[in-house]
Amino acid sequence: MDIYPAIDLRGGKAVRLLRGDYDKMTVYSDKPAEVACIFRSAGAEYLHLVDLDGAKNGDTVNYDVICRIVEDSGLKVEVGGGIRNIRTVERYIDIGVLRVIIGTAAVTDPGFLREAVGRFGEKIAVAVDIRDGIVATHGWTQPSSENCEGFCRKLQDLGVKTVICTDISKDGAMQGVNEELYQTLIERFSMDIIASGGVSSIYDLLKLSETGVRGAILGKSIYTGSIDLANAINVMKKAGCGC
Repeated sequence: MDIYPAIDLRGGKAVRLLRGDYDKMTVYSDKPAEVACIFRSAGAEYLHLVDLDGAKNGDTVNYDVICRIVEDSGLKVEVGGGIRNIRTVERYIDIGVLRVIIGTAAVTDPGFLREAVGRFGEKIAVAVDIRDGIVATHGWTQPSSENCEGFCRKLQDLGVKTVICTDISKDGAMQGVNEELYQTLIERFSMDIIASGGVSSIYDLLKLSETGVRGAILGKSIYTGSIDLANAINVMKKAGCGC
């Protein structure tokens, strides 16, 4: 199981939200590229990067910051937030990101998602952000008409290989992970599932690894110190869960 430390960007700064609420934001650093380099020094190979401004408004306000993070850190970066047209996908792939994550547009513009998957294959992932079983869009601020499993079925049929699934109710709450959700997805779909939301201890990581998810995203837990990133990576390697 791969470990993805996360950087959420708003106004060029590294921040965290509580349960996706933009009014409950904590700023952790005004130098996110340095944060990414610290993650690399701790042994990270991957980085989960989200442009919160883009997710909410559909633009790429933090593009220059993201370019610097990718260049300075040398990490394998997956990036999402505000990716709603092919040109934006191309811009991110051109700077060398591992994967581009499509969120809102995967729901609102399936034709765009189909084109992106057709052109870029495994470099396209989809964010499936769940609140009470329903997929949320526009930076988690709006519910859609899609339920989790039905939407995932559509994604698999379309050829999507990777899904980043967030239980919004768990995100930033430091109250543990929704094992049942991820176990269900693993059992019913062949896509790689990356789990997000609620990881607050090494125990949570070990529980997630038992479900068979491909990766786990660490956010607030590493910023507050409840999980030491280097230790988490080492523990997972020793447990035979990858890193």
